[in-house]
Amino acid sequence: MSISSSSRFRCLTDEQWAQIAPLLPSNAGRKGHPFRDNRRIVEGIIYRSRTGIPWRDLPREAFGPWQTVWKRHRRYAADGTWDRVLAQILAEADAAEEIDWQVSVDSTITRAHQHGSNTTRPDQPTGAGSNHKNPGTGWLEEPEGHAMGRSRGGLSSKLHAAVDGNGMPLAVVLTGGQRNDGAVLVEVIDEIRVPRIGPGRPRTRPDVVIADKAYSNGVIRSLLASRGIKTVIPQKSNEQASRKHKGTRGGRPPAFDAQAYRGRNVVERTFGLAKQWRGIATRYDKLAITYRATAVLGAVITWLRK
Repeated sequence: MSISSSSRFRCLTDEQWAQIAPLLPSNAGRKGHPFRDNRRIVEGIIYRSRTGIPWRDLPREAFGPWQTVWKRHRRYAADGTWDRVLAQILAEADAAEEIDWQVSVDSTITRAHQHGSNTTRPDQPTGAGSNHKNPGTGWLEEPEGHAMGRSRGGLSSKLHAAVDGNGMPLAVVLTGGQRNDGAVLVEVIDEIRVPRIGPGRPRTRPDVVIADKAYSNGVIRSLLASRGIKTVIPQKSNEQASRKHKGTRGGRPPAFDAQAYRGRNVVERTFGLAKQWRGIATRYDKLAITYRATAVLGAVITWLRK
């Protein structure tokens, strides 16, 4: 049975595949054979991500040997293939003025399954993100502790995301589950990089950043203001009490657009949609770069379906 004969194993339409196929590496001109059955392999990666099944349980009759699908997923994760595909899709969307630059930022916890957490980790992992590249190879580096930390709910990871005003994903950062949201905001904003179709620098600056109280502090507000980004973040109650306690020395409260803040729920809806994929809702991957690649692939599919 081929993948074309069963819609049960198929996620991409012919039009969607035609959009991303030219952006995938073919391995031509390198050591080894050129990649074959690329669509079948990519469909296998998507199927496993949607269902959350072990790689060994991939239907061989639909996707071929599971080892081939896993190796391709591992390579695409490390060399940033899905990041490049997403960047190109974003560039085309920006050229068509389909991106709403009123950006919402938030994070979501994902519990680590025992099959994904049975690996060596330092007792206190740094929680560094998995988006850093090796200067020599340009491939993504596996972070210390595999971006897995011990939070209140146990071993977990945290996906930090930036979405546009329509809830369409722009950037994804993965850290350990114990990581503070505010400490990662700058890294998330720096991950927003939308190339131009034609000449010009990539766009990296949103018009507005909307976030909840977890991101409220003076350092973040000053940093975003220095970049010319409007901030829509409510103050924490302790910040309000401290300002009032200082009286006139406390200064004026920061500006807050309550109407714009109502649009923040788009990021929550995006997380809800992403976690319909069982491979994102629970972390089964031992490696941070492969788990993050699954989340980025999900973002690519979200844009293709739009």
